[in-house]
Parts: sequence; C-alpha cells; structure tokens
Amino acid sequence: MNMTRDFAAIVLAAGKGTRMKSDLHKVLHPIAGRPMLDHLLATVDALQPAKKVVVVGAGRDQLENALAGSAETCLQEPQLGTGHAVQQAEESLADHSGDVLVLYGDVPFVKGETMQAMLDRLHAEDRPKVVVLGFEPDDPGHYGRVIADADGRIDKMVEFKDASEEERACRLCNSGVMAARSADMFELLRRVGNDNAQGEYYLVDIVNIANADGDSCAVVSADTPAEVTGINSRAELARAEAQWQELKREEAMTEGVTLTAPDTVFFSWDTDLAADVTVEPHVVFGPGVSVARGARIRAFSHLEGARVGEGCSVGPYARLRPGAVMEKDSFVGNFVEMKQATLGEGAKASHLTYLGDAEVGAGANIGAGTITCNYDGYFKHKTVIGERAFIGSNSALIAPVRIGTDAIVAAGSAVSRDVGDGDLRMVRGEQVVKPGWADRFHDAMKKKKAADRK
Repeated sequence: MNMTRDFAAIVLAAGKGTRMKSDLHKVLHPIAGRPMLDHLLATVDALQPAKKVVVVGAGRDQLENALAGSAETCLQEPQLGTGHAVQQAEESLADHSGDVLVLYGDVPFVKGETMQAMLDRLHAEDRPKVVVLGFEPDDPGHYGRVIADADGRIDKMVEFKDASEEERACRLCNSGVMAARSADMFELLRRVGNDNAQGEYYLVDIVNIANADGDSCAVVSADTPAEVTGINSRAELARAEAQWQELKREEAMTEGVTLTAPDTVFFSWDTDLAADVTVEPHVVFGPGVSVARGARIRAFSHLEGARVGEGCSVGPYARLRPGAVMEKDSFVGNFVEMKQATLGEGAKASHLTYLGDAEVGAGANIGAGTITCNYDGYFKHKTVIGERAFIGSNSALIAPVRIGTDAIVAAGSAVSRDVGDGDLRMVRGEQVVKPGWADRFHDAMKKKKAADRK
C-alpha cells in the first residue's frame, strides 16, 4: 500500500503495564513470536511514513534497545495522560508539516487500510480538524461514545459516566486512535486542560475543542472490534494470540493449505506455506519457516528457522531447528532433529537421528539412531555425507568428517576419519563368544540369591 500524502506516526508506549505483572515491557510481549509493537510498526511501515516517533516512559531502555533505531523515541515523564504523551512528540516533529496519526503500542492490530482511510478522510472535501477511529463492540459497556451523524461528522465525544441514557444507547465507541494535520494537532493540544478526576490531559478533548471552535471532526469505523483490541493483561494477550492464530489459519486455508485440525496448529508471524501443503494436528511453526508446494508436515512436529522443499515429508514428532534445509522430496521421520543441516534431494532420515552442522547429499540414507557428533566442547564441526551414501543404524559420525559418494558406513560404527567414494567403513570391536558362559552365570547368581534369602 503506498501513501499519497506525507504523514508521521506517533505511537504511545509510555505506560507501565502493571497488569501484565512482568519485567518485560508490555508492548514487547510477543504475539505469534513477534512483539506486539513490531506488529503495529510493520503495518505503519507499509504506508511509508515520513517519520515514526515512539513515546516511551517506563521501561525506556528496553524499548530503545528493541527498536534499535528503527523509530525515534521521546520521553514522557511524568505520565500525565494521552494528550500529554502526544505533546512530547512535538519537538521530534518540528520539521514535519504533514499529517499525524496517533496509535497505541498495545493496540497492535489496526489495519493499514484503516489507517489509510483515516488519513484520506482528513483530506475529504469538508477537511475535518480531527479524525477519530470508532468501533462497535458487542457490549459497548463503559467505553466513551462517539455521537456522530450519518456522514460521520462528530457532534460530541462523551465519556460513559457523563453520557445521557440516549447517548449511552449509541453503539459507536472511541478507540483512542486519531489523525490530524500536524499544526492542528499540537495547537489543539495546547488548549487541553486537566480539570478531571485523574488530573490528566486527554487526547480525546481535542475533538470537543475543535467542535467548540465551529470546526468539524469526523469518525471512521474499524471493520471489527478486534482491530482495536487493547492488550493490558496476560489473559488479554492470550486472547489476542488466539485471535491472530485464527485469522492466520483462515488465511492459510484460503491460500490452498490443508490443516487437518486447524485449532491445533500454531503459526509465527512470518510462516510461509505454499499451496497444497498439508499440516497435520499439533504442529508448531516458530519464526522463519517456509514450506514449499506439496510438502506434508506430520503431527506433533516443531519447525523454526527452517526451509522445507517441494514434496518433502516431515515427522511425525520431528524437530527442525534454525538452519535446517530440506531439498525437494527429502524425508525426515519420527524423532529426527536437524540443526544447521541440509538434507539433499530425495535423501532420508527416517527415525531417531540427529543431524547438526551437516550436509547430506541427494539420495543418501541415514539409518536409525545416527548422530553427527558436531561439538567438541568448544567448537562446532561439519559432517559432509555424499550422494547416495548409506549410513547404517546406530552410527556416530565424529566431525569434522566426510563420507564419500556411494559409501557405506556399517551399523554401529563410530567414524572419525574420512570415508572414500564407494568405500565400506566398519568400526566395531571384535566379537567374542564364550559357549555356555551365560548359563553358568545365571545358575551361579540364582544359587547366591537363594542363599541370601535363608
């Protein structure tokens, strides 16, 4: 989505978030593996803002570290209300003459289309001084009401406690998200007072001040109440996660992905599944996963930072860790773990295997119980397995080591030296057979046990 107008975003994130009962700043709590603040800023970035300013207070260091220069910050200290918070950004926007969009770090799901609609409404023919984002919840409860006509022109903004019965019957509520031209925003804020029970300066008051001046203000409605849901507690965070997951599942199925038990599959913010991928129950996608067309992710598998190629099969009970790459038609079965490893086209590791810091060639077969011993206690080392190599069950490949093309490693081998192309490597102790020894041992032990009981 491309902006046609110059705008700046102010994101309010100065609150302490005490209801979270956490040392982590409220807006840094993750939804789908991504801080809620980053969800919001990604939507803002898609509109190409001229500037982003995050208003910080409590947990300032955490926020500045998390932002890492991706947005400017300004400090609100002490915290004297939403209007006061927006005022703190005025200096940062001293050279900005365009529009200002005020958002909240704990309201992460406002759509880009909604933000755009607010900015467009600001420049409609009647040129309202302020545009408010409204919503209609199932239960309006104690939300402040937006009293507006059929064209969205606001007659009055009123808090629930101050509303008449007729006004309380209005279902259109105030989300707190607003847009105004920069000059108008800060001029109106300078006239906001704090003569209220909390002694705070409220952003919403700029609407009533503008109306009192004879100017018009307007409301734009969110598509759904979920778009403007605020997150203030762990329970609300869990509901937001569930809301996001539900939308992602629906999106995936719409795009041609089969989810055999949708409610049991969990996605990350950047999960990328192609059409005709099948995902069985109880699969978890961590950040950084892409799955190509026709692949199947079987039940109880966990993937993170992995790339799964076309036609591959994963699991059940498989774990793909960061750096795992499965090329076309490769296969990992139950209780196989991969990390920083590539499984070549058509290669397979069917069960009970660890592949770490490894490169497995096309068509290779990794037997059950095989492990790549990649860590010596100080450094990681690489294992390279050639095309069509066969690694027998219960083998330990002690890196750094190279197994050649078409080579065979016999079951139970501990391989610490390279194996040439087409060679067989068998590393086992000599088998010793003592006829009758076990029978004599059992007889002696039984007699001893019987004597101990007397």
